[in-house]
Amino acid sequence: MFWVLSWSSCQSTTWPRLLWILWVWLSPCSSVHHHSHPHSIKIPGDITLGGLFPVHSRGPAGVPCGEIKKEKGIHRMEAMLYALDQINSDPELLPNITLGARILDTCSRDTYALEQSLTFVQALIQKDTSDIRCSNGEQPIIRKPERVVGVIGASGSSVSIMVANVLRLFEIPQISYASTAPELSDNNRYDFFSRVVPPDSYQAQAMVDIVKALGWNYVSTLASEGNYGESGVDAFIQISREAGGLCIAQSLKIPREPKPGEFDKIIKRLMETPNARGVIIFAHEDDIKQVLEAARKSNLTGHFKFVGSDSWGAKSSPILDQEEVAEGAVTILPKRASIDGFDTYFISRSLENNRRNIWFAEFWEDDFRCKLTRPGIKIDPEKKKCTGEERIKRDSHYEQEGKVQFVIDAVYAMAHALHNMHQDLCLGATGVCDKMDPVEGRLLLSYIRAVNFNGSAGTAVLFNENGDAPGRYDIFQYQMTNTSSPGYRVIGQWTNNLRLNVEDMQWTGGNRQIPDSVCSFPCQSGERKKMVKGVPCCWHCELCDGYHYQADEFNCEMCPFDMRPALNRTACRPTPIIKLEWHSPWAVIPLFLAILGILATLSVIITFIRFNDTPIVRAAGRELSYVLLAGIFLIYFITFLMIAEPGTVVCAFRRLLLGLGMSITYSAMLTKTNRIYRIFEQGKKSVTPPKFISPTSQLMITFVLISVQVVGVFVWFGVMPPHTTVDYEEQRPPNPELARGVLKCDMSDLSLICCLSYSIVLMVTCTVYAVKSRGVPETFNEAKPIGFTMYTTCIVWLAFVPIFFGTAQSTEKMFIQTTTLTVSMSLSASVSLGMLYIPKVYVIIFHPEQNVQKRKRSFKAVVQAATMSSRLSQKSINDKQNGETKIEPDRSQ
Repeated sequence: MFWVLSWSSCQSTTWPRLLWILWVWLSPCSSVHHHSHPHSIKIPGDITLGGLFPVHSRGPAGVPCGEIKKEKGIHRMEAMLYALDQINSDPELLPNITLGARILDTCSRDTYALEQSLTFVQALIQKDTSDIRCSNGEQPIIRKPERVVGVIGASGSSVSIMVANVLRLFEIPQISYASTAPELSDNNRYDFFSRVVPPDSYQAQAMVDIVKALGWNYVSTLASEGNYGESGVDAFIQISREAGGLCIAQSLKIPREPKPGEFDKIIKRLMETPNARGVIIFAHEDDIKQVLEAARKSNLTGHFKFVGSDSWGAKSSPILDQEEVAEGAVTILPKRASIDGFDTYFISRSLENNRRNIWFAEFWEDDFRCKLTRPGIKIDPEKKKCTGEERIKRDSHYEQEGKVQFVIDAVYAMAHALHNMHQDLCLGATGVCDKMDPVEGRLLLSYIRAVNFNGSAGTAVLFNENGDAPGRYDIFQYQMTNTSSPGYRVIGQWTNNLRLNVEDMQWTGGNRQIPDSVCSFPCQSGERKKMVKGVPCCWHCELCDGYHYQADEFNCEMCPFDMRPALNRTACRPTPIIKLEWHSPWAVIPLFLAILGILATLSVIITFIRFNDTPIVRAAGRELSYVLLAGIFLIYFITFLMIAEPGTVVCAFRRLLLGLGMSITYSAMLTKTNRIYRIFEQGKKSVTPPKFISPTSQLMITFVLISVQVVGVFVWFGVMPPHTTVDYEEQRPPNPELARGVLKCDMSDLSLICCLSYSIVLMVTCTVYAVKSRGVPETFNEAKPIGFTMYTTCIVWLAFVPIFFGTAQSTEKMFIQTTTLTVSMSLSASVSLGMLYIPKVYVIIFHPEQNVQKRKRSFKAVVQAATMSSRLSQKSINDKQNGETKIEPDRSQ
C-alpha cells in the first residue's frame, strides 16, 4: 500500500477519527464491501460530481439517521438532479459531455457525513490487492470506483468543515449551497472549499447594520452550540466591536442536547438585562421554536425583539403556534428567487418516473401520509395505502425550499468551470480529452474561482479569493396586525450596504414606533454621561449643577466668572448687571433722610444769612458756622452720589466728597473745641488770651486740616484713577438664576475706611477736646453742644462698624453697606445740625427777644467767672461725697 500525503498544517480535532476511518477503508478485507454503496444515488456520466445532502435528520443515540427531511433533504437533492438534467440537455454547455453524480445522505451528522464522503476519494487511493484471493484461489474482480472531480455540498457548516478537511487532502474542489460559517472563509485551511451563499460574516454585518438602523445599542446574542451558531455570533460580536457603538449585554449558548428547563433558564438569564430587548439569534429551527415557547410561558410576549439569521429566514416551522411571541421579529435570508422550472419538474415527479431517487418512495409516504406495500412487510391498518396516483401539490402542500436556487447555481458553477477548462485544455475536441483524464483538482479549483455567469435567479454567480459569494440578503419582518394575512413581509435588502424601509415595519400590536433596546437612555440637556466602566454603551446621567454647563457629551465645565449657565445648561449666558436703583427700598430711606437733612441745612443757612448780624449768629462764630454747615450739606449730598449709577465722574466725586464733607464738619468742630479749650487753659495761667483765636486764624486752621483730606484724595486719584467695575462675586448664590453682577465704583472696603479714616481721627480728637472742655459754663459759647454732638456721633459710628463689616458675606452686601454708610453719615450730620444749630434757629425765629446784645465782659472777667464756676462745681461734688446737703430756699414762694 502506497499513499503520500502532506497534512502537517491541519489542526482539526477530527484527525483521530479521520485516521481511523481511512485505515478501515484502506483495509483490503473491507474494500469490496464499500463498492456497493447501498445508500447513494448513482447517475452515470463522463464526469462524475459528488453530492452531499441531509436527506434524513439526525438519528437518536446509536442510530445514524432519523426521519426524512422533505424540504432541506429531498427538495435540495432533487434540485441537483434537475440541474444535471438541464446541463446535460444544453448543447452549449459541456457539449458531448455528460455529467454524472454520486449523491450521498449526510443524515445531518458531521461524523456520518465524513464516513460517507470517503466514497469520493476511493479512486484516488492506491491499494495493493495482489495478495487477495477468492476461495477458489483466483484473484477477485474488483470494480474500479468512479472518480469524483468535485463535490456539491454540504448543507450544514459543521458537516462541510468535516468533509472539507478530507477533500482538501485529495485536492477535490467543493461547492456548498448552504454552509455559511465564517470559519470556512479561511483559505489556508479550506482552500478547496467554495460556496454560492454568502458567509455569515456578511450576514453578521447586515445584522449589525439592522440593529444600528433601529437605534439599538444594547443587545443579547443567542447561538446554537456548533459551528453555525457560534461562528455567526462570534462574527456579529467582532463586527459590532469594530464598528463601535454597540454593546453585548449577554452572549448565551443553546446546548446540543438541551436538558428539560434549559430554555426557561435562558429566558431568565436574558431578563437579567431587561433593557437589552433586542436578541440576535443564530440557532436551529427547533431551538428557535423552543426559545419562543419559553418566552411565552414566562409571560414575556412582546418583550423581546428577535433579529434572526438565515436559519430562521422566512420559515413558518420555527414560529408555529408561537406567532404572538415572534411578532415583529426581523429575519434575514440570502436573496433568492423561486425557480419556476424546478416547480414544474418537481410536481411532475412520481413513483414511476423517479426511480433514480432511492429515497423518493420514503418521501412519498411522508408527504402523502400513506404506506407503500412491500414484499414481506405488513401495512399498519391505521394508515392508508399509497395508490401511486397521488400528485405533489394537488394532494399535498408544496412550497419550494429556499436553498433550491443555490443548489442549482452550485451545480452550474461546477459545470461552467469544467466547460471553460475543457475549452482551454481540449481545444475543441469532442468528449473528455486526455488532458482532462483525470481532472486535476487544483486546476479545476482555479476555473471555479474564475466563473462569472447569471444564475438561475438571474443574479451573478461569482466567487472572491476566499471562495465566498457576494452578500445579497432580503430582510423580512413577521407581521400579524394591519395586514390581510399574517406572515413575513420584505422590509429591505442588504448588498454591501443596508436599505431598510423603516416606515413599513410594525411591532407588537401593530405599533409602528421602534421599541428601545438600549442600556441607558439619552441624557437630558444639561446632563453629562458618566460611563459605566467596561460597558461603553451604559452610563449614568449627572446634572451639571451650580455654575457648570454641559461642554460636551461627557464633560461639565465652569462658566466664565462673568457668565452663568443657560436654562438648559448647554451653554453660558451673560450674568445680568444690576445697580442700586433710586426706587429700591435700600435707597428710599437714605434719600428721604438726605432730602430732609438738605432742607434743614439750607433752612439753617438761610436763617443765619438772614440774621447774620444778630448776637446769636455772631456768638456762634459766623465764619466757622458757615464752613461747618457746608460740611453738613456735603454729608447729606453724598447720599445722592452713593445711589447714582456708577461712572467715572460719579466715582471721582464719591472719592472726593465722601470724606470731604466729614473732614470739613469735624475740622470746624475740632477748631472750635480746641479754641475753647485753649482759652480756658490759658486763663488758668494768665489773663493774656492765647494765640490764633481770631476768626481768620480759625478759618486758616480749619482749611489746613481740610487740605490734608483733599491732598490725600488727589494722591489717590494719581495712584489709582477712578473707574467702575462689575463685581460678579458679591451676588453669586448657589442658584445661578439669582446671580447678578453688581456695577460699582472700584472702591474696596479697605479703601472706603481709609477714605473715612482721617475724618474719624478728627472726630476722635474733637471728642477728646469736648471731654476736656466739659467744665466750661453752659452759657459759654458751644462747648457743651459740641460735646454732646461728638458723643452721639461716636455712638452712631460705633454701631456702623459691625453692621458694615458684618454684612460682607451677604448677597445684598452692596445695598446693605451703602444704606448703612449713607444713613450713618446722615445721622451724624443730623446730630451735628440738631445739637449745634436747631436750638439757635429756634431762638432766632420763635424767641427773638433773647437774640439781644448782652453786656460785654473782658477776657479776664470771663476767665475768672469760669474759674469760680468750676471751683463751685468741684466743691459741690466734694460736699455730696462728705454727706453734707445744702438746703436751698424755696424761691417759688
